[in-house]
Amino acid sequence: MLEIIIAVAISVVLTAVVTTFVVTGYQKKSADAAIGGAQDKAREIIDEALKTAESKKRESLLEVKEESIRAKNELDKEIKERRAEVQRSERRIQQKEENIDKKTEAIERREANLTAKEESLNKVKIEISKLNEQRLQELERISGLTSEQAKDYLLKIVEDEVKHETAMIIKEMESRAKEEADKKARDYVVSAIQRCAADHVSETTISVVQLPNDEMKGRIIGREGRNIRTLETMTGVDLIIDDTPEAVILSGFDPIRREVARIALEKLIVDGRIHPARIEEMVEKAQREVEVMIKEEGEAATLEVGVHGIHPELIRLLGKMKFRTSYGQNALKHSIEVAQLSGLLAAELGLDIRIAKRAGLLHDIGKSVDHEMEGSHIQLGVELCRRYKENATVINAVESHHGDVEPTSLISCIVQAADTISAARPGARRETLETYTSRLTKLEEITNNFKGVDKSFAIQAGREVRVMVMPEQISDTDMVLLARDISKQIEAELEYPGQIKVNVIRESRVIDYAK
Repeated sequence: MLEIIIAVAISVVLTAVVTTFVVTGYQKKSADAAIGGAQDKAREIIDEALKTAESKKRESLLEVKEESIRAKNELDKEIKERRAEVQRSERRIQQKEENIDKKTEAIERREANLTAKEESLNKVKIEISKLNEQRLQELERISGLTSEQAKDYLLKIVEDEVKHETAMIIKEMESRAKEEADKKARDYVVSAIQRCAADHVSETTISVVQLPNDEMKGRIIGREGRNIRTLETMTGVDLIIDDTPEAVILSGFDPIRREVARIALEKLIVDGRIHPARIEEMVEKAQREVEVMIKEEGEAATLEVGVHGIHPELIRLLGKMKFRTSYGQNALKHSIEVAQLSGLLAAELGLDIRIAKRAGLLHDIGKSVDHEMEGSHIQLGVELCRRYKENATVINAVESHHGDVEPTSLISCIVQAADTISAARPGARRETLETYTSRLTKLEEITNNFKGVDKSFAIQAGREVRVMVMPEQISDTDMVLLARDISKQIEAELEYPGQIKVNVIRESRVIDYAK
């Protein structure tokens, strides 16, 4: 502050000097007289400035002294506060150290107690181990069994209990599932069967043509047998002319040839002119009529079922199935029935009725050519459906309806069920005696191979097998598992229509005599 005042004073002096010099230089002549007064005035100003600077200096020194005193007081106050804070921190640290010491002492006492308890527990464990050994020795002495034998005995008891519980759970689950599934399946199947009525006609490999009189037999044979030879050669059918009055029997494996021969022979009988040329003419007419009939039958089948858009060649092959039988069941009627049942079952399950009917109608299409081409009717049917661009679902249904491949859709499963229903209707099919007896024999062989089976009897025409077990080998719990295993074995090894009931019987008898 003092330096500023001095600088101001000096600047004022310099300004005055400069001003005086300038004024002096400018008014040289007139200023000479006033020099003395200006100098006096300058000295006065300088003196005044020095006085002012001195006073300002004193004031600045006082202010600096006061400021230093005030700063010193504030510093002393802050030092006192910090010293108090340090003292408080020291007291807190001291208290914490005292608490830590106390906790350390408590932990040491606890460790000592734990060590003592651990030693006590070790002693107790040793005593318990000795007592267990003594107990096991005493138990072995009392029971007469070693520990391993007792363990095996307990495991056997647990195993028997688990087996019993497993059998009961399986039986309960199977009963519940069968009740629910049987109820729904029965409703669906019964509803479908009731709504689909079909005739079942057993056909053979012969046809009978009625004659107006026995004289016609000689005319059919002709001179030296030329007429009958021509007819047999043209049709590929054997004519049996025996003692049957007013009738001729046509015998042949191919039903279409047999039908051509029947129509031709009936036309010849009506016409009356029977000779080789006329026979050839009538056979050709009969062949044309049968071809027309085949086409009409195929179209009628598609209309009856309500399936449209089938390739004309497949329709013709469907018509040929009218002259094809399987176990005495007409193949075309069987296919129509399967198609109708498949449509009804598909409607119950909310599936595509049109595809289901189509698959059911074509499922046995291979039977129309299986006597002309190599392969099973399933392979031939799949090949035909692929050739004529049928739906993949239909092809799978044809391929899987006898279980040769796995079905890939519910419609394939429906066709399987409908095929079984149609074939299993009473009177629908005939079964040869050899096939029937071999199936029953195989059924009894399967059941007799199981351990614990004493005897088995196939009854109810093979619809039930009654199994007698040895009571000392098979318990009541084992019966449930045995019946299940037998059922699975029959399903895997035997082909049969419908289902077979497995009836396992366990009987204990005690006989004594009063003397």
